[in-house]
Amino acid sequence: MELGQQSSTATVGQSETAKLAWLGLILTPGIGATRAWKVMQRLAEPERLFEASLTDLEGLGMPAHSAQFIFDRKARAAAESEWQRVAEAGGSILTPNDDAYPERLKEIYDPPAVLWIRGNVASLSRPGIAVVGTRHPSTYGAGMAEMLSRDLAARRLTIFSGMARGVDTAAHKGALAAKGNTVAVWGTGIDVIYPKENKRLAEQIVESGGAIVSEYPLGTFPAPQNFPVRNRILSGLSIGVLVIEAAEHSGTRITARLAMEQNRDVYALPGNVTNKNAWGPNTLIKQGARLTATWEDVWEDLPTSARLQLEEELGVTGADESNSQNAASLFNAIELSGQERVVLERLRPDEATQLDELIEGLEGELGSAEIFTALFELELAGRVKQLPGKNYVRTL
Repeated sequence: MELGQQSSTATVGQSETAKLAWLGLILTPGIGATRAWKVMQRLAEPERLFEASLTDLEGLGMPAHSAQFIFDRKARAAAESEWQRVAEAGGSILTPNDDAYPERLKEIYDPPAVLWIRGNVASLSRPGIAVVGTRHPSTYGAGMAEMLSRDLAARRLTIFSGMARGVDTAAHKGALAAKGNTVAVWGTGIDVIYPKENKRLAEQIVESGGAIVSEYPLGTFPAPQNFPVRNRILSGLSIGVLVIEAAEHSGTRITARLAMEQNRDVYALPGNVTNKNAWGPNTLIKQGARLTATWEDVWEDLPTSARLQLEEELGVTGADESNSQNAASLFNAIELSGQERVVLERLRPDEATQLDELIEGLEGELGSAEIFTALFELELAGRVKQLPGKNYVRTL
C-alpha cells in the first residue's frame, strides 16, 4: 500500500505524518509507551518529531541514542516499513490521535502508544467485559467461562480475553457460539499466533466481526514478559473484569489488580475451596469483587450509559425479559427422551464421568447400546461434552 493511500481498515482523523511519527517513535530503541506519551505531549504536534534537531530531540527527555536514531531518519524508515508490512498482512494501526483509538484506554496510567490490529477496529470501543483465568481450568471453570461469555455476548457485550489456553479460549468460543463480538489481546505481533493450536479460533474471531489487537510490532515472539504487560490493555479496554479461576500467583491476579487500579468493576466466579485455582476468585470476593454466577450479576452492575446502549441495540427497554427467556431456553428447548434424561442426570458439570463408570452405574436400568445412543443424542444437542478417554461432562 502506498503511504498516500488508506487501507480498508485504516482510520481517519489524523495526518499521515503524525501517524508515522507515533509509529516511528515507538519503534525507536529506548522508547516505551510511557516515554512516547511524554515526548508527544512536549512536542504538542506529532509531525514535528521528524523535523526536530538533535538538540531539540535530546531536550524532549529521551536517551541520546534514541534521539540520534530519530535524527538519522531511521525511525521514519522503520515506521514506513512497518506500515507497509501491516497493510500487506491485512492489518491496521491505531495511534492516540486517531478518532477510533479507544477512549477507555486513554483513561489508564500507561496506555499503549500504538495498537496493531487485525479485524474490526470499532469492536475495541464497544462496551465489554474481560474474561480471564487460568490456563489449566477445571471442567467446571472452562464450562462456566464459556457459558457466561456466551450469555453476555448474546446481550451485545464484547468479550475481551487473551486467547491463551484454558479460560481465555473458552471465553472466546462462548462469544462466538452466541454469534457475538469478541476481541483477543495478544502478547505477540498480530502475525504470530500463540498458542499455535488457536489458529482457527483467531480466524473465527476476525471473520465474526471481532478483532485481534497488540501493542507489539509484527514478528514479536511470545516472550514471557510480554503477557503481564499486555494485561493492562485487556482490563483497560473493558468496563469490568470477570475472573473465573486463578491460583494465588498468576497473571490473572495481575489483571484483577490492574482493573481495580483502573477503576474497573471486578467480578469473580466462586470456586470449590479445595481447588487451588479457586483461591484467586474466592479471595477477590472477600476483597469486594462481585460474586458472579449468571450473566445477570454482571448486567445489573453495568454503567447506565452502557446498559442503555446495549438495550437499545437489542431493541428492548427496561429489563430484558425476552433474553432471560432465551437464556433459559438454551437448557430447556430440546425435549429429552426418557433414556437421555436418565443418562443426563448421572452426569455432572464439574466432574467428568468415565464411560465404563456410567455403564456400571446404570446397569439394570439401561443397556450399553441405549447409553451410547443417549450420549450421542445429548452430544448433538449440546447438553453433553465428550472429553479425552471417553469421559463425559454435562454442559452448563
